Amino acid sequence: MAKKKKGNGVWAVVQKHLMTATGYMIPFVVAGGVIYAVSVMMTGQAAAPKPSDGWIYQISLIGSAGLALFIPALGGYLAYSMVGRAGIGPGFITAYLAVQIHTGFIGGILGGLFAGWTVMLLKKIPISEHYKVLGSIFLYPLLGTLIPACIILFVIGTPVASFMTWMTHTLKTMGGMARAPLGAIMGAMIGVDMGGPINKVACTFAQTQVNTLPFLMGIMGPAVATPPIGLGIATLLFRKKFSPEERDSGIAAILMGCCGITEGAIPFATADPLRVIPANTIGSCVAGAFAAFMGVVSHAPWGGLITLPVVGGRLWYVVAVLLGSLVTAVILGFIKKDYVPEKQSNDSSDDLNLDIETM
Repeated sequence: MAKKKKGNGVWAVVQKHLMTATGYMIPFVVAGGVIYAVSVMMTGQAAAPKPSDGWIYQISLIGSAGLALFIPALGGYLAYSMVGRAGIGPGFITAYLAVQIHTGFIGGILGGLFAGWTVMLLKKIPISEHYKVLGSIFLYPLLGTLIPACIILFVIGTPVASFMTWMTHTLKTMGGMARAPLGAIMGAMIGVDMGGPINKVACTFAQTQVNTLPFLMGIMGPAVATPPIGLGIATLLFRKKFSPEERDSGIAAILMGCCGITEGAIPFATADPLRVIPANTIGSCVAGAFAAFMGVVSHAPWGGLITLPVVGGRLWYVVAVLLGSLVTAVILGFIKKDYVPEKQSNDSSDDLNLDIETM
C-alpha cells in the first residue's frame, strides 16, 4: 500500500508541474495562434499566407513566432516549476531541440521533465560555500542542459518523432466517420471537469496541433462552449429547476460559453454535481463528435463562438454548439429535481416569545 501511495504522489507532483507549465504556455499559444489565424482570415483562403501577400505575410510571421515558441516555453516552464530559475535555460533548450527533431509537444514535455530532474539531481551534489555561485552560473546550466539534450537527441528522439509522425498522418487521413469517436472522446474529456486536469489534457493536445491538425480545434471549440451555454439554456427552459441565483447566472454562463470559457459551468456543477457533470459530459461529447463528423476546422487555439471568423465549416460549428447545449439542457430538464426554497426557521422568534411570556 505504501508503494502505491508513493506512486500516486509522484504522478500528482508531475501533474501539478504540467498544469503550471501549461499556464505559462497558454499566452504563447493564444497570441501566436490568434494572430496567425487572423492573417489566414485576411487572405480570404483557408491557407497560410505567402510572401507575395505582402504585409499580411509579415503579420503571419508574428503568429508563427508564437507557435514556434510555445513548445520550448512548455518545456522551460515545466523545468522551472520543478527546480526554480535554474531549470529555465535547460528546459527551454532541451524542448527546443525536441521541436527541431520533430518530436512535437510530447518531446517538449519529456525534455522539460528530463531537464528538471537533471538539475534536481545536480543540486544534491554537495558544493563548498565558496563555490556555490559556480553551481548556479556554470554547473547547473551546463550539465543541466547537456545531459537531457543528449537523452532527447540520442536515445528517445527517434522513436518519439516516429510516433508523432505516425499519429499526425493517421489523424490527417481520418474521414468524418472515423473522426467522430475521437471527437466524442475529446468532447467528453473537455466537459467532464470544466477546466480541470482532464479538460486541460484534451485542450492542450488540440492547441499544440493548431497549425498542423486544425480539425482538433474544430472539435475543441464547440465542446468547450457547450457546458456553460447548455446550463444557461436550461435555466431559461426549466426555470423551476433552478434557484433564483442560478437563474440570474444563466445569461452570464451563456456569454462565457460564447467566449470559450468552460468555467462558467462550475457554479452549477458545484451546487448539483451528480446531475450537472454527467449532463455536461454528454453534451460536450455530442458537440465534439458532430463537429468532427462534419469536418469542422478552426485555426484559433480557443473555443466558443468568438472564433467563428477563422473557422472552416461555420454553420456546422454553430450547429454543434447548439446541439450539444440542447442535449445538456434537456438532460438536466429530465433528471434535475425542482428547486425547493429553504424554509426560514422561526426558532429564534419562538425563543424570544417564550422568554417574554416567562418573564
